[in-house]
Amino acid sequence: MLADIRIWVLTGDKQETAINIGYASRLITQEMQLLILNEDSLDETRDRLRMLTEDYIDPSGVQSEVALIVDGKTLIYALDFSLRKDFLELAISCKSVICCRVSPMQKSELVELVKHNVNAVTLAIGDGANDVSMIQAADVGVGISGNEGLQAANSSDYSIAQFRYLKKLMLVHGVWSYSRISKLILYSFYKNICLYIMEFWFAMMNGWSGQILFNRWCIAFYNVMFTVMPPFAIGLFDRNISAQSMQRFPQLYKPSQNAEYFNTKVFWMWTVNSIVHSLLIFWISIGALHQDAAFKEGYTGDYLFVGNMVYTYVVVVVSLKAGLEMDAWSWPVHFSLWHGFLSWLAFFAIYSACFPVFPSAGDMSGESHMVFSCGIFWMLLFLMPVAVLMRDVVWKSICRTMYKSLAQEVQEAEIDHIDPTAIIKKSVSKRLNETSRLLGRLMKRKKPIGAGGSEEHVPTAHGYAFSQEEHGVITQSEVIRAYDTTKQPHNDVSS
Repeated sequence: MLADIRIWVLTGDKQETAINIGYASRLITQEMQLLILNEDSLDETRDRLRMLTEDYIDPSGVQSEVALIVDGKTLIYALDFSLRKDFLELAISCKSVICCRVSPMQKSELVELVKHNVNAVTLAIGDGANDVSMIQAADVGVGISGNEGLQAANSSDYSIAQFRYLKKLMLVHGVWSYSRISKLILYSFYKNICLYIMEFWFAMMNGWSGQILFNRWCIAFYNVMFTVMPPFAIGLFDRNISAQSMQRFPQLYKPSQNAEYFNTKVFWMWTVNSIVHSLLIFWISIGALHQDAAFKEGYTGDYLFVGNMVYTYVVVVVSLKAGLEMDAWSWPVHFSLWHGFLSWLAFFAIYSACFPVFPSAGDMSGESHMVFSCGIFWMLLFLMPVAVLMRDVVWKSICRTMYKSLAQEVQEAEIDHIDPTAIIKKSVSKRLNETSRLLGRLMKRKKPIGAGGSEEHVPTAHGYAFSQEEHGVITQSEVIRAYDTTKQPHNDVSS
């Protein structure tokens, strides 16, 4: 709940067992009021939902500190087309929701109700065959391979051995995976736009003749050889926060929950940035060669001479851009950054010397000698990354200095070997100031008295009693019969 994840329990157990499970798992606390719905007709359900909606739904959207308990019979009426909207609004406004005596079909209907009417990602987890429909209906399905077979695990997106592994699956691997995939998608668009849009800039200079700027094999090998390693490094090795901190502080889950790393705004920012980078690389290169004297002998290069220079700068810039976006610098990251530039230089030198062994390399014959002997090329090789990526470095510095996110503060605390607990508490206290005020106003309302077949249960201090009759290995009657009441216990004191 610290990660703002709404947890609903959908179980086939009877009501008493489901409530005790809620207390045992701390989904329900002693301070919570229980709204128990046990209705026998559609009209009673409608009246009850209308009354609870008026009393417990806050217009500001703040959750009520109550738990909603619904049995399967009432759920039949609550999921009716005329009532499901009211039921969903009431359920969302409650802190916890427990549905007992629920059939597999009702489980899937509840998941689909939330999935299609709430702007949220649904996750369903189960361990039995009766959970398959629910798992398949959710956006993300998690199956537990246990004593009840492998039906749930085989029908799920992810399979775990025990329920306690769900915490690490979501808070650690889920956040890492979301961050990596977001960066991977954005970077893939960035590096391709940065190269291929240069053909558009070149078309402005050649009179829209259709002549391309790069050799066709250089274009083919761009994604499969020279820039193939940074996406692998981002997708496999990048991580912003350690696993220990992610599990200790569920609040770090919220950036991924709110889609802060990948959305329409972020996508267009990357797209515009790639267009700006391509503009700078192309026109700075053209401007440096504008005097038509690339060599001291007075020779000038052809279009492939310019194309190979620009191609080299693109490979360097996009590789450094990948390193700028990564949070974890390890040896695979370093290898991926240097691999593209060095492999391009080696390929360029070999390919331009292959003619006439390879007739297809005729247009590249001697190009490496021309490029490597040009002083302007080496000057721009060091100046181009600085000029192009300067804006990115400044922007990242401003964000890291003046507009730090919670994840960035925790990341810096880990680098400095400081316990980030104080940072988390400070962030939570700011967020809870307004929330506590709204909740205080909400809890001052008078709670209505239950009517009909439903009740509002005010809990008292008690322990947990779990039923042995339902789904138990040994029934209650067998336990009682296991003791011979005709024999007197050994520690009994006779009069």
